[in-house]
Amino acid sequence: MKKLLCLSLVLACSVAFAQNQDEEDKKDWGTLTGGFESIFQWYNDDTGLGKFAEDEHVRSNNYLKLDYNYGNWFAGIQVESYAPMPLLNYSPKLDDTGIAQYYAMYKTKKLEVTAGYFYEQFGSGLILRGWENRPLGINNSFRGGRIKYEPSNSLSFTALYARQRDGFEVSEGEIFGFNSEIDLTNVFKLEASSLSAGFSYVGRKEDIPEQVQNTGFDEMTNAFSARLDYSGNSFYSGIEYIIKSKDAVVNTQRYIENFVEPGNGFLINFGYFQKGLGVDVTLRRLENMSFFSEREASGNVFNENIMNYLPGLTKQHDYLLTNIYVYQAQPTISVPDPSLLKYGEIGGQVDVFYNFKKGTPLGGRYGTKIALNAAYWAGLRGDFNFTDRKADIDYFGFGEKYFSEFSLEVRKKWNRKWQSIFYYVNQYYNERYIVDKLGVVNSNIGVVESTYRINSRQSVRAELQHLWTQDDNGSWAGATLEFNVTPRLSFYVNDIYNYGNDVEDEQIHFYNAGGSYARGATRFAINYGRQRGGLICVGGVCRFVPQSTGLTVNITTAF
Repeated sequence: MKKLLCLSLVLACSVAFAQNQDEEDKKDWGTLTGGFESIFQWYNDDTGLGKFAEDEHVRSNNYLKLDYNYGNWFAGIQVESYAPMPLLNYSPKLDDTGIAQYYAMYKTKKLEVTAGYFYEQFGSGLILRGWENRPLGINNSFRGGRIKYEPSNSLSFTALYARQRDGFEVSEGEIFGFNSEIDLTNVFKLEASSLSAGFSYVGRKEDIPEQVQNTGFDEMTNAFSARLDYSGNSFYSGIEYIIKSKDAVVNTQRYIENFVEPGNGFLINFGYFQKGLGVDVTLRRLENMSFFSEREASGNVFNENIMNYLPGLTKQHDYLLTNIYVYQAQPTISVPDPSLLKYGEIGGQVDVFYNFKKGTPLGGRYGTKIALNAAYWAGLRGDFNFTDRKADIDYFGFGEKYFSEFSLEVRKKWNRKWQSIFYYVNQYYNERYIVDKLGVVNSNIGVVESTYRINSRQSVRAELQHLWTQDDNGSWAGATLEFNVTPRLSFYVNDIYNYGNDVEDEQIHFYNAGGSYARGATRFAINYGRQRGGLICVGGVCRFVPQSTGLTVNITTAF
């Protein structure tokens, strides 16, 4: 608690300094900006879910970020406190209070030099991406040095050397990177379109453990990426190809004896758009493309040491029941036994958006918007020889079906006060291959949402949801009611009920009630209720959370 008080004192001093900035501008002392976030949870015993199994019921995550700028110079720190313990199912390495990140940077129009912690992404992130996502407990920033140089508007180069953040420490593995971006628009004298290319290299150097030495891979693992992007008046496209040198195959943080394989990835995205119509297609193939700054981190449940960005490419849903069976990318070769062989993934998704014009039979007075999404993912087809430890993988072969989904969304405005959303989702979810749980889930989900604007400041929103399935835990029903009192103040209650569970004691209501208040750059939110156990996903990246009941308080501010 003393550490939290110290952190609050630092925040107060920082805010006071920022508020007096206008008076000090004439002294040209530069500018200080920052933000603070605190997430507090109090976990309770629950007669429905059972006794809270951990010793510490009160936990909190706290983040204070400060950035200073003076002319071409920039500097910053991020102080973090996890007291008395981090939130449930965050990494146990987050067990301290102190300066977690810091940096100094010099930047001009053409040159940028950074020392300390930084985030970086090459291309789409398939080869390298460091990022922070606090709800998922992810902070995969890099600590080291980075130079960016733009000799012209058509050329951009980045070079870096770093180790990756690992709790309050850094990884054993060293990371080397180079990236180039080339604008080819002027080279080909394009007037109504643009064309660009990119080339990247990433190397990861880590000592080879004694137990797997002389098995056919080097300390340095090299990955290369090439990409090409085009954009015209109504059409765009992009293609990226990645290769990765031979490396040991690691499953659930354990080396597979004498099993060494290279990796590769292939990504295509293209689309067409015009007034009232949009089509987007994304296709991807991943083979042994897990990339960690420490090999033995592969498969860890806390998303630590991940060097690249491999989200599940499916529609990102907004509703509680549509997020129960969520697809996660399957880039890893995994051969635990002959009944469960995985060599990577292949598949894609298609999005279609269409607006029915106002005044037409389907458009009505205000028009109607529809969105269609279809996604299909399967494992790569292949064979594995357990004696020779060799995998024979087809490049475009579709193997075991992992996941498929079809969704239809209709948005309709009835009058100046009423508007509705109708949403239908059909899912196929192969639990055996996605989460290593026996069974396949076939489900249908329906959602009806309506918003009524009482006046220019107040509104009421209601949701009704239902998930039909005879598989896994059976069917669910859900509802939400939200009241926006003012643009700053809102309250809500929601509940999802697993009424179809075959085990009567597990037919549980997961209820929540809460609200939020915002003023300026400060927001306060509070809720009490039950957390459904399972995957929590943001942007196609997931982490597992257990069932729990308790109070959550969230405070964020920026200055």
